[in-house]
Order: sequence, then C-alpha cells, then structure tokens
Amino acid sequence: MNRHLREFHYKEAHFHILTSAWEPVTESILAERHRLEAFISTYPFFASALEPVKIPSTIRLPESVRRMVEASFVTGLGPMAAVAGTLAQMAAEISAGQGSPETIVENGGDLFLDCREEVILGLYPGRNSPFSHLALRLLPDFMPLGICTSSGRMGHSLSFGDCDIVTVFSKNASLADAAATLGCNSIRSRDDMEPVLNRLLEIPGIEGALAIRDRYFGAVGSIPELIKTEDPEITGKISYDDASDFQ
Repeated sequence: MNRHLREFHYKEAHFHILTSAWEPVTESILAERHRLEAFISTYPFFASALEPVKIPSTIRLPESVRRMVEASFVTGLGPMAAVAGTLAQMAAEISAGQGSPETIVENGGDLFLDCREEVILGLYPGRNSPFSHLALRLLPDFMPLGICTSSGRMGHSLSFGDCDIVTVFSKNASLADAAATLGCNSIRSRDDMEPVLNRLLEIPGIEGALAIRDRYFGAVGSIPELIKTEDPEITGKISYDDASDFQ
C-alpha cells in the first residue's frame, strides 16, 4: 500500500489506518472493544468456543458480537475467528460515515478498504516462498472490500492447518475473516488446496479466495489483479495478529 497509514494500538490489537476522521474512527474502535470485552466477561465461553455458539435471543448483543455470530454459523467456526475483520469493517464504516474520501483499516492482517484510487497490497507467504513478491492491485471498482488472511505457519492465531496463507475477499469482512481461518484450517497438503478453495467460493458472500502452500498457488472466484512487487522493506511492513488476550 502506497499511502501513509497511521498506527493505533490497543492491548494485543495493532491497527494501521488511513482516514480523514482519525478521532471518530479510533474512538469507535475503543468503544466497540470495550463492549465486546464486557460481553465476554459475562459470557466467557464466547472467547474460547471453537464452533458456533447459540446465544438466547433475549440477550441484547453488541454489534460486533452479532456480526461475529453470523459469520460463525456460516463457516462452522467459533465466533472469535471473525473478530479482527469485524472490528476493521466497523471502523471503516465510521470513517465512510464521517465523509472520509479514502479509508483503509488494517487489523492484524485483516483489512477493509474503500478508496477512490487503486491500492497496491502486498502478499507475504514467507521470506523463502517463491510467491513472496506477489501483490494485489485493487481498482476502485473492487471497493469497498474486505480482505482477510490466515496462516498456519506465521503469527500467533490458532490454526489446525499447514498452509502459508489463505486470503479471502468479501464485502463482509467478518465473513472473510472466518472463511480465511476455515480455509487455512482445512489445507494440510497440496491436494487439499483446490477442494478447499472451491468450498470457500460456495459460501454466500465470498467473492474470491487464494491460497499459497510451499511452491503451490491456487485461486478461485473474483480476485484483484496479481502483480509482482519489489519492496526491499517488505519484512518491516508485515502485519500479524497477536495472541488474543480476551479472558
């Protein structure tokens, strides 16, 4: 990405944000995080569940929880699989609502973008990967768009797979986040890549997905143009999501 993104940190969450509405956006992130934390303090099972959880309809849910629960039931994963993408999109929606002409919110490798000019977004499957110089060229027609990535080999998030990266594209970043985790959990060999990617594409709301494992690359659906980028500072721009501290 060629724009200058400002950093915003809260506990284990590390955001990179482009917006003309910095204060409303960062305040919204803190407010929603506090609502989510308060919910988890009352219902601690929500943070540790590895499959969808049923919450009584009489309970009034924070918006982030509602979106995470929806993504959870679609993908079959625990709701926390969607937390980063959810908070990224909610912050981006505040930015757009405040009239920001450009919005990028990146949260631990999960993004929501809404820009009027193209954005170049690097992919990083690992230093030794033959695909380490791949990037995505996102034209305005693709945006607004959620782009979420999961890895079974990098970062601290729980993964049951063995895949460099799975990246999912959707207008719904909660869904993209959970689906990326589902894809990464499901790929343990090169033979898994095609059926898993096709499975992701069958999920309503998923526009496209790609996967990289060792020297193998696969993609399905509608994805941005792939280009080659030479960035000597790429390793300093990599975003990981830290281990969750939701207790």
